[in-house]
Amino acid sequence: MRRRLYLVLPDVASARQTANDLLLARIEDRHMHFLGRRDVSLGELHEASFLQKTDVRHAFFLGAGLGVVGGAVLGVYLKMSALGGYSFDVGTLLLCAVGGLLLGGWASTLIGVSTPSVKLKPFEGDLEGGKILLMVDVPASRVEEIQGLLERRHPEATHQAMDLTMPAFP
Repeated sequence: MRRRLYLVLPDVASARQTANDLLLARIEDRHMHFLGRRDVSLGELHEASFLQKTDVRHAFFLGAGLGVVGGAVLGVYLKMSALGGYSFDVGTLLLCAVGGLLLGGWASTLIGVSTPSVKLKPFEGDLEGGKILLMVDVPASRVEEIQGLLERRHPEATHQAMDLTMPAFP
């Protein structure tokens, strides 16, 4: 299991040095995600993907859950009433629930892609000011070690935070 650490760095040079220090501490490049203002070039730093920048994951699960409930309600209604002389079976209930899951997940994902991540809200001011946000995923057993390394080697870094609910796949 991993934990995501958030760290605000003053500029790209500091972000490069932090990435090098994390590489020396055996944190792989694929576990480091950098985010800056649109006009700031991050160079060879691993930029955050849209999954880290947007609320798509949260939106998908919310929409899929609501879709399943809505589909199940429709399935129960069809099962209880005979429309046009047809009697619906339990398979209709399952089909409606799966259809609701797919439709709800799809529709909410379209909304979630265009919505900034709620978890990045505290860092918006720093990002607009030209600073760089580092999101690094570290094993739970090494969190204190990596936090100590970052505090010692990078006192210029501010606004440290930790996300306890790191998804299994970024």
